[in-house]
Amino acid sequence: MHRHSATGTRFATCPIDVDTSTGRRGTYSYDASNYRVPPAGVGFPRTADEVSATLAWCHTENVTVSVRGGGTSMAGNAVGEGLVLDLSRHMNGILDIDDDAHTATVQPGVVLAQLAYAVERHTDGAMTFAPDPSSKSRATVGGSVANDACGNHSVRYGRTTDHVVALDLVLADGTRATATRSGVQATDPTDASAVARAAQLTAELADLTRDHMAALRTELGRIPRQVSGYHLSHLLPENGFDVARALVGSEGTCAVVVAATVSIVDVPPSALLLILGYENVVDAARDVPDILKWSPSAVEGIDELIVDTMRARRGADSVAALPPGHAWLYVELDGNSPEQVSASADRLLTALRGNRRVLDGAVITDPVVRKGLWRVREDGAGLSSRLPLPDGGSVTSWPGWEDSAVAPENLADYLADFTELLAEHDLIGVMYGHFGAGCMHIRITFDQVTAEGRAVMTQFLDAAARLVVRHGGTLSGEHGDGRARSGLLPIMYSPEMMSAFARFKTVFDPDGLLNPGIMVSPVQPVADLALAGVPVLPWQTSFELGTPDAQPGQGFVDAVQSCIGVGRCRSHSGGVMCPSFRATGDEKDSTRGRARALQEMIRGAATVEDGWRSDDVREVLDLCLSCKACASDCPTGVDMATYKSEFFDHYYRGRRRPAAHYSLGWLPRWLVITSRTAPLVNAALKSPLRAAALKAGGLTTERDLPSFASRRALTKILARPAPAADADVVLMIDSFTKGFRPDVAGAARRVVEDAGHCAQTRTDVCCGLTWISTGQLGQAKKRLRRAAAALDDGTDRPIVVTEPSCAATMRKDLPELVPTEAAARVAKRIRSFAEQVSVQAAAGWQPAHEVPDDVVVQTHCHEYSVFGAPTQQRALKAVGVSHIHEATGCCGVAGNFGFEADHYQTSMTVAEQALAPALREHNGAPVLTDGFSCQMQVRQLTGETSTHLAQMLDPSPEPDD
Repeated sequence: MHRHSATGTRFATCPIDVDTSTGRRGTYSYDASNYRVPPAGVGFPRTADEVSATLAWCHTENVTVSVRGGGTSMAGNAVGEGLVLDLSRHMNGILDIDDDAHTATVQPGVVLAQLAYAVERHTDGAMTFAPDPSSKSRATVGGSVANDACGNHSVRYGRTTDHVVALDLVLADGTRATATRSGVQATDPTDASAVARAAQLTAELADLTRDHMAALRTELGRIPRQVSGYHLSHLLPENGFDVARALVGSEGTCAVVVAATVSIVDVPPSALLLILGYENVVDAARDVPDILKWSPSAVEGIDELIVDTMRARRGADSVAALPPGHAWLYVELDGNSPEQVSASADRLLTALRGNRRVLDGAVITDPVVRKGLWRVREDGAGLSSRLPLPDGGSVTSWPGWEDSAVAPENLADYLADFTELLAEHDLIGVMYGHFGAGCMHIRITFDQVTAEGRAVMTQFLDAAARLVVRHGGTLSGEHGDGRARSGLLPIMYSPEMMSAFARFKTVFDPDGLLNPGIMVSPVQPVADLALAGVPVLPWQTSFELGTPDAQPGQGFVDAVQSCIGVGRCRSHSGGVMCPSFRATGDEKDSTRGRARALQEMIRGAATVEDGWRSDDVREVLDLCLSCKACASDCPTGVDMATYKSEFFDHYYRGRRRPAAHYSLGWLPRWLVITSRTAPLVNAALKSPLRAAALKAGGLTTERDLPSFASRRALTKILARPAPAADADVVLMIDSFTKGFRPDVAGAARRVVEDAGHCAQTRTDVCCGLTWISTGQLGQAKKRLRRAAAALDDGTDRPIVVTEPSCAATMRKDLPELVPTEAAARVAKRIRSFAEQVSVQAAAGWQPAHEVPDDVVVQTHCHEYSVFGAPTQQRALKAVGVSHIHEATGCCGVAGNFGFEADHYQTSMTVAEQALAPALREHNGAPVLTDGFSCQMQVRQLTGETSTHLAQMLDPSPEPDD
């Protein structure tokens, strides 16, 4: 982003580049909490030396510093008004893995899941890094050290504290020091000033410990998840003056971690998941003490609100394996053999049935089903943010009291009392968390918009703090206190302990420059709320956006505010979202970064017209591929492709658009012309005119282009159309199929008719996809209205669309852009071709010839998002393909994106995330690409043509006429 000169001058002499643009500062004003705190600037240091030099400069210039990794803090630990340092972008190396010593040394920006994977690969699966919070796919080691994160297996492996061996630090004045299990020392023993500072720290920490020894022994370390406050009990003589572990959980207020040595653990040979169903979370919690006697590796819990949301958002299949109940426990057992673990599960279930609380149990051994069920638990924060109601409306829940913990044996009574407290304040709480460790993540329907709602929130937080303390618990069990709970610490701790905390902070950071307002001298929990003070303006949109109960003109606001910052879009593995972030590693290129820019637009616009003209939003949307993966992969259902389309529609009104918006955005219209002049156009694109023509259209000259098909070819292939009256299937031939691969149309019809159907082919309708993806919604709506009128024929015949992106447009975008009953009826009838194949196979049909045993498949992102990730796999399995190698990721072309000159390189980088490696690994296997974009990328990567599913199943590949 471009440097903003007015604020950039402040950092002109800073040792690293500091981005002070309004766009960058807006994106980094948020984490995953309730808060918005715009920083003065954002920096991306590359080395520990750069961090040291930067902090020394900040110390001299009296600039406060807040450090962040994945930005997944739910307590507001990762925002600050000074300089924000993002260590995740460059300082993310794994420096050493020592399986003999059972340690790994890493930079702070390493993502937890990547560290675990690296350790497992290095040790052939024998070892791993244990802390595994639900955010492990994007949370960093540095953030886990700062918050003392735990995770799903904390009943076995404890907190991050229990795995820290040493921390390399940069102090507030730039001094380099290393904290160990037995003290603190200069990182470089030849640095005299650092040696002197380490000696000073040692003396002052010893004095602090001696002066508060009794309080440290009686108030700290009482329960497994006591994370609130500083962990000063580690400084006690009986704990070895463990400075490293005393700093874990200090939330960036004492020093900046630039490297960490952590312990790694052995992986059990065998494990299984036992799911237990209960009437309510209190009953589930009462069984926890008995479950713990069986030494499980995990005891996690969720309530029915999360399951209902998962069912509504991702379909009944996503939770079909859960046993009956309204609350569930996930119990993972492990051991030396599958037989041993299975026997233990049977005995445990029998014992629990004797308690007469468990309704039923299910042993999950299938790894795919097991992974899917764990995702329900891991997506709890996002799934619980928008709760569907029976009347079609919804309620929104928020963090703030999402991390309290008690001793496991006290959990049931605490939850019973907490449920009453919620009712007293007329609030709903969505409950999930680490039941085995007594830690609850409860998101609550706080009203943070109105003064009255904030007053209720304040009263509730005070009462909730007193309640958890009464049950012997802690305000925070792994998320840290942050802005959300630091102000409540005096309810939990004595004045002496609060004084000791302040003294500890001063020993390390005497000028209070590191993450101010956290732990010591805190801001109040309802200060700086992101939802407070957002102006209400009439944001009229073409798409029907937001929840059904959104106020008029506020659907767009409701939609973009559905991003709560959980950051799954920052993951580098699993799912498809977000290909542009995976390509650049830049927060602004993530779904979250774009949503935050839109939220800033809504907050800062003086008028709606000014908002739609935001250059900051235009910039962050530039690399959005409009793949729609976020609509399914994001736990809160953010659909950035739709928001981009809507924004572009307004942004470019009265402005000249990029050339590609005309050349590719109007492609269906040009295809009508090329169908009549195909030989001439194809010849021109092989002549010296090619480069000039492509450049004029804003297209890259580096990508191979398809040949244009003639109208005569399509007419020949689709000869002898079936009478409409006899047809029981409508086959919609989209513009891409007509214009570039009409042979797919013929194959699709033959496959459908081979199953005994009579297909009516429709070549006269267009879904308007190219106009949608380029934000020309007036044109798109015209075509969609015509399509709805043409296809709404009074029947319920399925409409099978050969191109998956067009099928997705007809299923999802049609009713959102054309909110009529006819459009809704048509949308319900739409099937992708893969869906049709599954339906035919379920009815007993099988292809007439043998199918390949081994297949590489690139599922189109829109089909993945709208019809479900397993759509292609399900169809291929149904017709007998045994080995399916799915390139789970965006191909990189994504409609117009990969053809545009400015985006070609990003497109090819995205291809390396999944498609290109799959093609190299399974070289020689047939490649299936139902999507035209995907086909073009395979051709670019290999020089070969891939196959549509219809072509693979075609009973008579040579046309019979």
